[in-house]
Amino acid sequence: MDLSHSPEEDEFRAGLRQWLGRVLPTLPPRPSPDDWPGRRAYDMGWQRMLYDAGYADVHWDASPTTRLIFLEETEKAGAPYVGAGFVGLLHAGPTIAAEGSDGQRARWLPPILRGEEVWCQGFSEPDAGSDLAALRTRARRDGDEYVVSGSKIWTSHAEVADWCELLVRTDPAAAKHRGITWLALPMDAPGITVRPLRTLAGSAEFAEVFLDEVRVPVGNRVGDENDGWRVTMVTLSFERGTAFVGEVVACRRVLREIAGEARKNGRWDEPELRRRLGRLNAEFRALWRLTQWNVSEAEASGGVPGVGGSVFKLRYSQARQELYDTAADVLGPDALDLDRPWVLDRLSSLSYTIAAGTSQIQQNIVAERILGLPKGR
Repeated sequence: MDLSHSPEEDEFRAGLRQWLGRVLPTLPPRPSPDDWPGRRAYDMGWQRMLYDAGYADVHWDASPTTRLIFLEETEKAGAPYVGAGFVGLLHAGPTIAAEGSDGQRARWLPPILRGEEVWCQGFSEPDAGSDLAALRTRARRDGDEYVVSGSKIWTSHAEVADWCELLVRTDPAAAKHRGITWLALPMDAPGITVRPLRTLAGSAEFAEVFLDEVRVPVGNRVGDENDGWRVTMVTLSFERGTAFVGEVVACRRVLREIAGEARKNGRWDEPELRRRLGRLNAEFRALWRLTQWNVSEAEASGGVPGVGGSVFKLRYSQARQELYDTAADVLGPDALDLDRPWVLDRLSSLSYTIAAGTSQIQQNIVAERILGLPKGR
């Protein structure tokens, strides 16, 4: 794989860097973490600025190298993250682009790119967890509509979302994953109740969603009826393969900051700490190379990442936790001060071995689909 940059890519980097230097000082202060309507407005405003400047579709239509240049430069400059646009830009949007009809792409993709509509993810359920094939939310066909009843949990950004990428069971007699369908659910439909969930870090970016005889047009189905498991694997490949790449850049920056803090407070003289920092530096350098490989593979295979995303997700989740555990060690007693840098990030990092498929799920995928080991009985 050739990772050198072409003149056009160098020109893209220089132009992006100049644009970021010009517009970032003009941004208003970021809203409080608890102000989700304010955060939605802020995040969507930033997405509109990217759209107007010609950078909105970099996650979808740019070359792998251009995409990584964009992520590197925006993170280094301290630009806003996708925030409330996470599901639409990095999960639902790419899935619709890959699996949706022409009409669905025309309806849903432009508003995502323009920062006009927010999506949430309705996959996990209270009694299923990461075992999505065990989901129980039912969708009964009634003419040109599905009638949906059930509940979802850990639904990202549900309280400010316009749409939900929703997994439902359309054939209860089918064996587990064979009876699942992928629907686009309008969040203003009658029968939907959203109850925010507060996380360990004190934020409420997740919610429970209760569905009571909610009617969804059949035209909102992406893929065929009962083919939702295959469509879901496309969604999860984006979530595990490319959705976290910007965070790898952020972790490398945090690692440098932790080393700087250790030099200031005297912890740098401890050989064991320096070994930990050196190993983490090697980990994140390797993860960045794996990211480049995964994104390049996605480009070569029509835009959909492969099972290498599970390798990335598995190792990145653990490395992120180790990073912030090391930060807590460097901070010492200050690691209990929620106002200190990295403390809330450490609490958030605990969820990474669960979110987007638990580490146990990723290990099964690696064992079965990469190593060719037999499935457990």
